[in-house]
Amino acid sequence: MEKYFGENIPKLGFGLMRLPKKGLKIDIEQTKQMVDEFMQAGLNYFDTAYVYDMGGSEKAAKAALVDRYPRESYKLATKLCAWVMPTEKAAKQEFYTSLERTGAGYFDFYLLHALQTNNYKLYDKYHLWDFVKELKEKGLIKHWGFSFHSTPKILDELLTAHPDAEFVQLQLNYADWENNKVASRANYEVARKHGKSIIVMEPVKGGALANPPKKVAELLKTADPSASLASWAIRYVASLEGIITVLSGMSNLEQLRDNISYMKEFKPLSEQERETVKKAQEIINGINSIPCTACHYCTAGCPKNIPIPEIFEARNKQLVWGQLEEGAKKYAKETENGGKASECIACGQCERACPQQINVIETLKECAKNFEG
Repeated sequence: MEKYFGENIPKLGFGLMRLPKKGLKIDIEQTKQMVDEFMQAGLNYFDTAYVYDMGGSEKAAKAALVDRYPRESYKLATKLCAWVMPTEKAAKQEFYTSLERTGAGYFDFYLLHALQTNNYKLYDKYHLWDFVKELKEKGLIKHWGFSFHSTPKILDELLTAHPDAEFVQLQLNYADWENNKVASRANYEVARKHGKSIIVMEPVKGGALANPPKKVAELLKTADPSASLASWAIRYVASLEGIITVLSGMSNLEQLRDNISYMKEFKPLSEQERETVKKAQEIINGINSIPCTACHYCTAGCPKNIPIPEIFEARNKQLVWGQLEEGAKKYAKETENGGKASECIACGQCERACPQQINVIETLKECAKNFEG
């Protein structure tokens, strides 16, 4: 018998948000190989969303997974994003579009997507909490919950108002554990207080913890020279109580094979390893950086087509790594055809969309001052 909902699901999930590309399109053949190796390792949880890669992710799930494996052999999750739709009808249609794109017949896990301070009330307005319950009654979804990027107070309110939510998906990683904006620890504790199991997103913080600041990398490599830097991040959150699975947005076979090497037979962090991560957290907390995870939610509606995540990555090269020249070169390359930081008109759509609650407008001003003089 399960101690908590989802305990018996393998602790590594395949996030389909950052799939390998061939040119501008998803590399389906490489994705198939990645799916095959993932399944052969006894891992079977796959996560996509209506909005990922403008639907390309869900179609890739069909081509690489659904069309090639028995339906009962894997668990597929997708999500409904209300705030990209103008009406309740259009929002609800996302479910049926996702069902058609994937050809899955039903979804094992279905989520109301990316609830944030400025959009969570829309899910009430569109009656989407009742909608997912109706879908479950019809057998079109097996389990439902929501993904969340806001304050512990709002999370507490939502779980109090919707106690039948079966799980919650949270951004948890060791870098954001005490981050006041992301509130990883506080949100985790609220979810557990309500008895909810948790699916982890952004365990490697958009790849940042696979390539952490130099002092952190040196610390972790000294502690265990054979362990990849990403393994510390994924094992850290997988070791928490009540975790269903940890989603890793794997972009190539190398990343997938590394993750499988230590998650196929997952072992929680030892006390000594936890102390090492605590030291890494102390180092990171002392570094001034832009907490962007390159989800690109900000760029979809930018009227000036500013490559915001790429600009922030260029600035972080300087802030985190001290790579002043490399950062300047990256900025020049990313903005050579327009979209400079100084072109921001402060419309605010990026800040409304940002799961990390970054003050994008002011940060772009700082980047413009730094890169453009």
